Amino acid sequence: MPLQMELVAITLDCPDPLALAAFYQQATGFEPHPKSDAQFAGLNREDGLFIGFQRVEDYRAPSWPGQTVPQQLHICFKVAESLDEAEARLLKLGAGKPDHQPHGDKARVLTDPAGHPFCIVTR
Repeated sequence: MPLQMELVAITLDCPDPLALAAFYQQATGFEPHPKSDAQFAGLNREDGLFIGFQRVEDYRAPSWPGQTVPQQLHICFKVAESLDEAEARLLKLGAGKPDHQPHGDKARVLTDPAGHPFCIVTR
């Protein structure tokens, strides 16, 4: 019988926790954690899910899709609008779009301002 475990937090390494938290706050609407600071920032979702961002000295962004610096984590977000609309909004917020797009019209791979790849999907 598996353990009864609930995912409550995800934490990403980055060079600037407050800046990366601001990107994800604008993208998701999660609320900023009141104790966020320059070393560790976070966002809270109503159901209790927490996304944290921790400062790492000499941070190196993942080199997706290559593995020179492995991604180590990949987050997917379901979007309500079309992929084109969601992509345009995220790019305006500071996301990047790698040339390599392996999912055709099913998903888009973007990168956050610290270089972490993430997908947006409509299904």
